Amino acid sequence: MRSLNSLLLALLLIFMNLSCQETPHKVLQESPHDLVFDKLADSWDEGIPLGNGMMGALVWEKEGMLRIALDRADLWDLRPTDNVYKEGINYSWVRKHWEDRSYKEVHKALDAYYDKAAGPSKIPVAALELGLDQLGPVKSVRLYTHHGLSLITWENGSSMEIFMDPERPVGWFRLAGVDAAHDIKLVAPPYTSKSGASDRNKVTGGQDVERLGYPAGVLQNGSTSLDYKQEGWDGFNYQVHCELDRQDKVITGCWSISSHYPDKEAMPSAATYLAQTERPGFELSRRELLAWWDNYWSRSSLSLPDPVLEKQWYLEMYKFGAAARKGAPPISLQAVWTADNGLLPPWKGDFHHDLNTQLSYWPAYAGNQLELEEGFLDWLWNVREEGKKYTRWFFESDGLNIPGVSTLTGVQMGGWSQYSYSPTVSAWLGHHFYLHWKYSQDEMFLKERAYPWIKDVAIFLDQIALQDEKGMRKLPLSSSPEIFDNRREAWFEETTNYDLGLIRFTYHAAVQMANSLGLTEEAEQWQTILSQWPDMAVDPESGLMFAPGFPYHESHRHFSHLMAFHPLGMLDVSQGREQVEIIQNTLRNMEEHGPDWWTGYSYSWMGNLYARALDGERAAQALKDFATCFILPSSFHVNGDQSGTGKSKFTYRPFTLEGNFAFASGIHEMLLQSHTGIVRIFPAIPGSWKDVSFRTLRTEGAFLVSATMENGICTQVEITAEKGGTLRLADPFGKGPDVEILEIKMEPGENRTLKK
Repeated sequence: MRSLNSLLLALLLIFMNLSCQETPHKVLQESPHDLVFDKLADSWDEGIPLGNGMMGALVWEKEGMLRIALDRADLWDLRPTDNVYKEGINYSWVRKHWEDRSYKEVHKALDAYYDKAAGPSKIPVAALELGLDQLGPVKSVRLYTHHGLSLITWENGSSMEIFMDPERPVGWFRLAGVDAAHDIKLVAPPYTSKSGASDRNKVTGGQDVERLGYPAGVLQNGSTSLDYKQEGWDGFNYQVHCELDRQDKVITGCWSISSHYPDKEAMPSAATYLAQTERPGFELSRRELLAWWDNYWSRSSLSLPDPVLEKQWYLEMYKFGAAARKGAPPISLQAVWTADNGLLPPWKGDFHHDLNTQLSYWPAYAGNQLELEEGFLDWLWNVREEGKKYTRWFFESDGLNIPGVSTLTGVQMGGWSQYSYSPTVSAWLGHHFYLHWKYSQDEMFLKERAYPWIKDVAIFLDQIALQDEKGMRKLPLSSSPEIFDNRREAWFEETTNYDLGLIRFTYHAAVQMANSLGLTEEAEQWQTILSQWPDMAVDPESGLMFAPGFPYHESHRHFSHLMAFHPLGMLDVSQGREQVEIIQNTLRNMEEHGPDWWTGYSYSWMGNLYARALDGERAAQALKDFATCFILPSSFHVNGDQSGTGKSKFTYRPFTLEGNFAFASGIHEMLLQSHTGIVRIFPAIPGSWKDVSFRTLRTEGAFLVSATMENGICTQVEITAEKGGTLRLADPFGKGPDVEILEIKMEPGENRTLKK
């Protein structure tokens, strides 16, 4: 028996050893959703994107070198701007200069420095480079979308795998089929004139990184260890460290990046982390990566008859999984893919809260990725005290507002004042606290996070509002991003539909939340204040307006006047003929003025709007236009029309991520809606879509729904009640406008299957 056991143990060890030595890419499953090329990209923004929320990489070719551009989400130059908390600069002061028509003073004090000053800003990190001359022609470059891994193969049989550890601040590569002495080095950003030149020709970007004024970093490239240390502003520094294991014909590399701020608890340097922290090797980390992505994709999936839309959805959700993590900073303009062109990132890679951060988290809810969305909410909660300080300074008020453009630590950065100092920024951010509660049904979160945030915003809006002799309220100055851009006219004397929608939502949410928590008196207080704000401004012909007397009269990229319809759901086609007419008139008016000055995110948002209007044909077309005209080969949204087909007069290409993630949300809106309290399955799909399915999308009320349509008929629906309760479901097997509403009582964890 002992001999038999020994033999079995020996066979097991041999099997495990063979498994570990197996050629890595053989276990990967190719998918039609993968990115596949026959050469390396020749610009950074077309590189293969990899990430784990905290660290990221872009794989591309520069001047004959394979380049892995490295990034870490919390690497920031946090120097303060000249006007941070400057006495006398406030909301009242802006209104005075607006009234006096001396608005140039506002430009000087609040936004001119944003373009002129180098910092604060997200900053580039470094890059790994290796020569390509010995490898010959590339055979294939593939991003395995379902595995979070990039594989490059060469015609000579060499191969290279690159990926980010799913949970740790570590990246890996393995280069096989090469001389073990193959040159690999770290390359520093051009912080000094001696360290390199910027590339302004590839992408519209910011200023040269040299303007940050950093000293030259300490760069050491050895045979088995690569190290780069860079001093930044006011004691900040970061380190990139890479260890190389050179074996016969195989080089394995492992890198980490560390950030060090003088006022924060010291963390291990990158070199110390790699040397002392228990971490898995390449093979185990790779297996953990595949398991992480398997689990990620198990949370939601779909099948569409349109392969372009289906592939783009998977690419967007892939980037969401690569860019978002609990415990990491939230998704900024470029997240973990900072520009690798010698320039500061477009718009400094900051946190824009007049659309960009908000749209970036739309797909988390129906997409059943609430845990990754929590990183955004945790960050907002952590910068809340900074927001209150800003609120007391600029608005001279209690409660909470957050700067519309902010740094990693939540400090205001300036920019166009109507939006960077908007009074309703925290109201829109509060919508995410509200949605998290509605989709999770987490009562502790409601009590400890969601309601306190909404309550603080409600207090703030109450204190800054003006009241007329009839008790009706308005803002002292209002705006509608980004109508009239940065001109004096961009401030409205009457409250805009953008601000009004967010204000009315705030008090509506406050009433709901207070009642749910049994705070009856507070709910009554919020209901009284809500009744004192006017209804939305509506033109009989053109629908929702920017503000009273200001209809949507020309093509514009930001659909701020439509906030009450989507995403807030304060107006909806389910509310009767009058609301249907307002929504239809609004959308028709926008169509008539055309998309000349739309950007990519406009098409993504339009897809969501059409889906909410239950117009599947137009929703699909808007999303198709986005996917075919505003996307680089890397799948990044680049704002301007790249197709030459006239979808927009904007043709520039700085990439930002909000359009990507709003696209995924638009697909969700076509397949499943629950914002009215009634779950509707396949509410907005084109008539030509006959075979469609989705798995475990999430609804408000914390129900997970899977559904299948075959030959144009819904044949099966599966429901899991995460928290239990009564599901109100529009009969998925019924037809016509008067579909029966089914009420299904379910226990926590209960599963139901409905079949036609």
